[in-house]
Amino acid sequence: MTDAAQQPDPRTGRRSPEELDEFQLAETRPDFRVDIERIRFSPYFSRLSAVTQVISQTGAGLAVHNRLTHSVKVAAVARAIAMHLHRDEGPVGQLVGELGGCDPVVVQAAASAHDVGHPPFGHLGERALDRLARDRFRLREGFEGNAQTFRILTRLDEHDTAGVGLNLTRGVRAAVLKYPWLRGEGGDRRGAASDKFSMYVVDVDDARDALTAYPKIEAGQQTLECSVMDIADDIAYSLHDLDDFYRAGLLNQATIAGEFREWRRDLAELRELDEATLRDTARSPGHSLELLWRRLEDRDPWIANADAFDAAVERVTEEVVEGLLTVPFDGSLAADRSLARFTTDWIRHLQSSVEVHRDPAHRSGHVSLNQRAWHEVAVLKFLHERFILDRPDLAVYQRGQASLIERLVDGFAAWLDDDHDARRAPRRLIDLVDMATEDYMRILHEEPQLLPTVDEVELRRRAAGRGIIDYVAALTDAQATHLDAMLAGRTERLWDAGQGL
Repeated sequence: MTDAAQQPDPRTGRRSPEELDEFQLAETRPDFRVDIERIRFSPYFSRLSAVTQVISQTGAGLAVHNRLTHSVKVAAVARAIAMHLHRDEGPVGQLVGELGGCDPVVVQAAASAHDVGHPPFGHLGERALDRLARDRFRLREGFEGNAQTFRILTRLDEHDTAGVGLNLTRGVRAAVLKYPWLRGEGGDRRGAASDKFSMYVVDVDDARDALTAYPKIEAGQQTLECSVMDIADDIAYSLHDLDDFYRAGLLNQATIAGEFREWRRDLAELRELDEATLRDTARSPGHSLELLWRRLEDRDPWIANADAFDAAVERVTEEVVEGLLTVPFDGSLAADRSLARFTTDWIRHLQSSVEVHRDPAHRSGHVSLNQRAWHEVAVLKFLHERFILDRPDLAVYQRGQASLIERLVDGFAAWLDDDHDARRAPRRLIDLVDMATEDYMRILHEEPQLLPTVDEVELRRRAAGRGIIDYVAALTDAQATHLDAMLAGRTERLWDAGQGL
């Protein structure tokens, strides 16, 4: 056996070395299997069953996808793609190996974990916490669900050793770094336009350590396993939300058909309009679909193509607008079968549309959807973005949820500032503030260039803010609602509402 063959796989390295037991060693790829089980047994993973995907379960009044069911399905889609790449014995498989591999178990672990950082009330909660972190606590990084995911896995969710989180392998830690940079460092990389990032300053050392296992992956680029997880997330999001809203009867076929029909009929005229005019008239049939094209063309010129967009609109029109949506969901077994066939066919189609590139475009990963499928996913997402997320009734409900998040953050901040009563604050909240303070003080002394010039008193104030944000972000929708009532003295079920504090 060569010396190289005897070298341990750097992807299996952990921050704190561990010896696997006989049951773990009996598994195939045991180090990564340990990571999957550690993630799935985590309370942060369990809480996803009560965290909003798009519409809160308490507000929808029906069974809709939550973050847990979404994550389970992302893992299934991702595993199928990873298995295909992992088993390829041709040029594609060779390229996959050169770039660090695409282990199906790593992909499943990352897919299972990818949403654990999402706060109560979905993306609405994420935006509210980001604003509060920056405005209330002067945390320039604010809050970001992907960075929170990495912080939970590597710091907040301790397995059995303090200071290393779940002590996951480098491979899995790297696979959850969808945006492997700090806030503001993405340049024109993927997601930079919306301030996406996957690590806070206090967690950057752990991210650096994880990425050392992939020397062929350039700085700012996803690992292959991360790219597969990212694609699977897009596929699941575009189809499972469509599933929810179709079942709920919220997708008005006539209105959607009018949007698609008028876009095609008036295309020549729409192309002559400037973007400001299009935005002002976005509710006119056809105008929102044209705005979608303009956005794709502006942000992703490396792949956006007018003919491919036209073909995607045609396919979605035929199979969704003039196909699936023409028969309202009536709850029958026949309707269930029809919807299952539709979803399965689309998932298979998109899974088979994956490509691997040695030198990807700067806004893409080494693994990506081909041009046709990329446009199709964009048009599928457009359906619920335009006809669900823009609804005034949802907007009113979400503004109320944002106010609730704000009351929680302000209430806990005031509590910790109360010298006479701070000791009675929830133990987990105090632990998280202490942990954040330790992290920020370490960065101040070891890598002060990563922090703005502030004195120690101000840094401790900001660390307390990070701890409060960490605490509120870890609540479920129901816990946030109950806590809001408790802080206002309105609850009639004190002990139930107080469980888990």
